[in-house]
Amino acid sequence: MSQELTTAADAILQRVVYGQPRVPGVVAFAADRHGTIYEGAAGQRQLGEGADMTTDSVFAIFSTTKAITGTAVLQLVEDGRLDLDAPAKKYIPEISDVQVLEGFDAAGRPKLRAPKRDITTRMLLLHTAGFAYDFFSESYLRLTSDHGYPSVVSATRASLKTPLLFDPGEQWEYGSNIDWAGQVVEAVTGKRLGEVMQERIFAPLGMTDSSFELNPATRARLAKMHQREADGSLTPLPDFELVPNPEVHMGGHGLYSTVGDYIRFIRMWLNDGEGEHGRVLKRETVLMAEKNGLGDKKIKMLPGIAAAFTNDAEFFPGLSKSWALTFMVNDETAPTGRPAGALGWAGLANLFYWIDRRNGVGGFWATQVLPFGDPVSFQGYMDFETAVYQNLEARKTA
Repeated sequence: MSQELTTAADAILQRVVYGQPRVPGVVAFAADRHGTIYEGAAGQRQLGEGADMTTDSVFAIFSTTKAITGTAVLQLVEDGRLDLDAPAKKYIPEISDVQVLEGFDAAGRPKLRAPKRDITTRMLLLHTAGFAYDFFSESYLRLTSDHGYPSVVSATRASLKTPLLFDPGEQWEYGSNIDWAGQVVEAVTGKRLGEVMQERIFAPLGMTDSSFELNPATRARLAKMHQREADGSLTPLPDFELVPNPEVHMGGHGLYSTVGDYIRFIRMWLNDGEGEHGRVLKRETVLMAEKNGLGDKKIKMLPGIAAAFTNDAEFFPGLSKSWALTFMVNDETAPTGRPAGALGWAGLANLFYWIDRRNGVGGFWATQVLPFGDPVSFQGYMDFETAVYQNLEARKTA
């Protein structure tokens, strides 16, 4: 680790946990193709409890789960066992029961019709199938609030069977698509998603703390959730956990992990699919998967429909952004220094990562704060990413 990057990044972590307003605790790592170039932790796992945040603290990683599920899908494509462009009902017949929501009638009941075309697994990975989330969609919030549809946070099969907001393939809408993709993996392999990940991703990468379930060792290091109040203060939510023993391993949001584990996953993508203990993906698969898959469609700002869970949220407002298999792709150079074509995404409790294959660098920033788009955590992450690129540039000119 360079002393300049360590000094700069440490100062950012200290600022976000001791400034006002603050986050309870944060862990951040950055890596290049060869190894970790920065790791740091600051603050507490839970305010008022005294346990320091450490670099091996365990987090509910929410939607940063998605790229790992996408990797499991891509492995099955490599194996010749899965066709991304075949109807997904070939693997999971129940997806053919899903209908399109055309609004609500005068009595407030959902108006549903059959979709014009089949959903494919590619659409699921690209978020073009039509599924949404109830905290980013007013229609979905109405379905869960007024019509008995369970939210995806319940991790039930019933929560997947929400209607589509449009015909498959016609738009980009962020939602429960990757949860369905996880069901495709289970159908093809005959195993639960977590078992597939353990055998084919976690073991080759040395990710020893990643799972859909907490065990005694990971529970002992668990960072607790906090709620940002309107006045900027933080309220600990010590009982908040992802659903234990979930009916469905939710490929869109269900994993626990550490930042150290996730940085191994990032380094695999930096290294053309090669992990620390074996190859996870072929190089040609990585080159295919990193490309924009939306054509002329672009991803959009995520509106904060459910204030307890999310603010309005968008990476790099004003810059064009696309979607790959299964990452955001920024089409233009970002203010942090992240170049066009780099990959990244986030998790609901203000976890953020990026993978810059051009420069061979990436990083992960983890907090446990709701709602999403928390200004303190997000600005800290942006400053951290900027510091990594400033150090990269300084080393190039040294």
